[in-house]
Amino acid sequence: MKNFAITGVAGYIAPRHLKAIKETGNNLLAAIDPHDSVGILDSFFPGASFFTEFERFDRHLEKLRRGSDKNHINYLSICSPNHLHDAHIRLALRIGAHAICEKPLVINPWNLDALQKLEEETGFNIYTVLQLRLHPSLIELKRRLKNQNKKTNVVLTYITSRGIWYKYSWKGIEEKSGGIATNIGIHFFDLLIWLFGKVQKHEVHLYEKQKAGGFIELDHANVQWFLSIDKNDLPSAEQSTLRSITLDGEEINFSAGFTELHTRIYEEILIGNGFRIQDSRPSIELVHNIRSSAIIKNYNSSPVHPLTKKYLTK
Repeated sequence: MKNFAITGVAGYIAPRHLKAIKETGNNLLAAIDPHDSVGILDSFFPGASFFTEFERFDRHLEKLRRGSDKNHINYLSICSPNHLHDAHIRLALRIGAHAICEKPLVINPWNLDALQKLEEETGFNIYTVLQLRLHPSLIELKRRLKNQNKKTNVVLTYITSRGIWYKYSWKGIEEKSGGIATNIGIHFFDLLIWLFGKVQKHEVHLYEKQKAGGFIELDHANVQWFLSIDKNDLPSAEQSTLRSITLDGEEINFSAGFTELHTRIYEEILIGNGFRIQDSRPSIELVHNIRSSAIIKNYNSSPVHPLTKKYLTK
């Protein structure tokens, strides 16, 4: 049995990590979140120490590190806001624990170089959650695409309605979340790079706080993409989310099992596998470039997503 601690335990994604820790037969010793609505702990680890102040959490983990071997933290699960990931990963390595960090590992790609050096210096590993790579239907799709010689035409559409609260939270602040392409798009960009190879070029056709769209040429695919948190982009008022990827017009269905893959991620990490810095780097570099790029006005040379085109013609 391994000992875990967790940051951001009151957040949206934390229950999947708590469930994964429990289902892999391990124990949670400590948790932190500045918000104290953490009754979810009662369903998993009611005996875990809980902190709302980072300094006290840090001190507690250090105390455990200096105490009995049976209470050492072996893994720190990081579910905190994106801009804190880098600091919390460093905390994990400093207390002699491996880090398991939600996406994106960091917001800016240059932080990855420093973290790789820390891995080498400390001997502890940094893992990231790229759960779509473990989805059975997507693994099968990758196998089918392996011997394909032509470029695939891909259309990525991800619309997930968010209320007014979003713009007042850390998610709506680009410096903290990385913006819409980073915060809600990075899993899908990672998936496409994993399936179709390296980025050859990209264009940004639309980039706003609530929506963005563009074009990416990969080794084996041309991708039109559109991301939005605006409910008005949904096909009907009854829908709250549209998650769609088509390959040459054929829809990929991977909705089933989408939320059940964190335990598989943990299982892989605990047997010495898991996704590392080098796995996350290409998608982090891509979303950074999207965030930093000028919007292409003359986009006639590349395909434009239909929903992006709708806004460009207004």
